[in-house]
Amino acid sequence: MPRNAFYAQSGGVTAVINVSAQGVIETARKHPDRIGKVYAGRNGIIGALTEDLIDTSRESDAAIAALRYTPSGAFGSCRHKLKGFDTNLAEYERLIEVFRAHDIGYFFYNGGGDSADTCLKVSQLGDKLGYPIQAIHVPKTMDNDLPLTDCCPGFGSVAKYTAVSIREAGYDVRSMAKTSTKVFILEVLGRHAGWTAAAGGLAADQPGDAPQVILFPEIVFDEAKFLAAVDAAVKAHGFCAIVASEGLRLEFLSEAGTKDAFGHAQLGGLAPLLAKLVGDKLKYKYHYAIADYLMRAARHIASKTDVEQSYAVGKSAVELALAGKSGVMVTIERQSDSPYVWTTGTAPLDKVANVEKKMPRDYITDDGFHITDKCRRYLSPLIQGEDYPPYANGVPQYVTLKNAAVPRKLKTAFELKK
Repeated sequence: MPRNAFYAQSGGVTAVINVSAQGVIETARKHPDRIGKVYAGRNGIIGALTEDLIDTSRESDAAIAALRYTPSGAFGSCRHKLKGFDTNLAEYERLIEVFRAHDIGYFFYNGGGDSADTCLKVSQLGDKLGYPIQAIHVPKTMDNDLPLTDCCPGFGSVAKYTAVSIREAGYDVRSMAKTSTKVFILEVLGRHAGWTAAAGGLAADQPGDAPQVILFPEIVFDEAKFLAAVDAAVKAHGFCAIVASEGLRLEFLSEAGTKDAFGHAQLGGLAPLLAKLVGDKLKYKYHYAIADYLMRAARHIASKTDVEQSYAVGKSAVELALAGKSGVMVTIERQSDSPYVWTTGTAPLDKVANVEKKMPRDYITDDGFHITDKCRRYLSPLIQGEDYPPYANGVPQYVTLKNAAVPRKLKTAFELKK
C-alpha cells in the first residue's frame, strides 16, 4: 500500500515557494503506486503537531498548476523550531502519533536553515524513536545563505526586484537632483549575509550608475567612510543611490529590540537612521524606502531562472524520497557561468542545518561599497528571464486554494510550548 506524504512551508515566504509546492505535489501525483495523498501542514510544522492537515488531493490540477504564479505560502507558514530530543521529547512523540495515524511515510519541508534543522531531526525519528520516515529538505530562502548549494530558490527573484528597483529609483533621483533630492536609500532584507544588497549592484552598468554605495552586513559600518563615499558620489554625479542591508553591522544598527520565534533579532528601520545621518552631517535632501515584504512577495517581477529552480527542487525532493534517500537537502549545482547551466544535487542535512553562507570578501570591492566582477558573474545568471503571471483587469491573477481539512483521527489535542 502506498504511504502518504507530508509537505509544509516554513519561515519567511517568498515569491516562488509555492512553485516548489507545485513541484512536490505534481510529481507525487505521477506516482500513485508509491505515494497516496500529499497532506500539507497548515502553518508549517505546527500543522503536524496539532493534526491540522490539508488534503491537497481536493485541489484540481489547474489549481496546483496556478501555484506557479502565486506568491506567499499557499498553506500557511510558521516560525517554530523543534528543540532537541532531550529537551522536548513530547513534540517528537506527537509527530509520530500524527504521522502514524495518517500513515505518513514521506516528509518534505520547504524552508531555510532553521527548517533544515527541523527536517534533520524528523529524519532521525526512525533511529531515535522507532518510526521510519524519509525526510527531504526543499530549500527556500531569499537570504541566499544556505551552504552547499549554488543558490537558494527564492533569492533570484528578490535579487531581480532589488536590481530593478534601485535602477528605476536611480533614474528618478538623478532627474530631480539639481533642485531636490540628492540621496536615496533603499533598505533591503538580509540578516547576516549581504547577498540581497549585493544584487543591487547588478543595476549599475557603468561608473556613476545607481547604486553608487552598497552597505553589506559583512563589512563593519564606518560612519566617516560612508559619509565620504556619499559626498563624493553627489559631487561627481549629482546624486547618490544607496542599497543598505537591514543587517548592517554596527552591533545590528537597526535592531528593533524584539526577537522572532526562531530567536533572531527583529530587524528593520535602518534606512531612516542612515537618512538622518546624511541629512545631519551632509545637509543633503534625502528620501528612503524600506522594501521589506514588498520584495519577497513580488511575483510580478520574479526571475524565470528562480521559478525553474524552485520547481526543480520540489520535483527532485519527491524523486529522491522514492529512490530511498532521507536526511538530505536538494541543492542547485552550477556547471557553468555563461551560459548558465545547472542541475540538482544533494547535501547531507547535518552539514546544512544552522550554517550560514555569507558573501566571500572577494565579492566585495576593496573600499567595501560595491560588488566585484567575480560577484557579478555569480549573481547575473540568477536574475535572468521573466515569468509574468496572468493578468486580468490590470492586476495579476493568483490562486487561493480550498485548503480542505483532513478529518482528525486523534482524540488528544496538543498545546505548543512557547
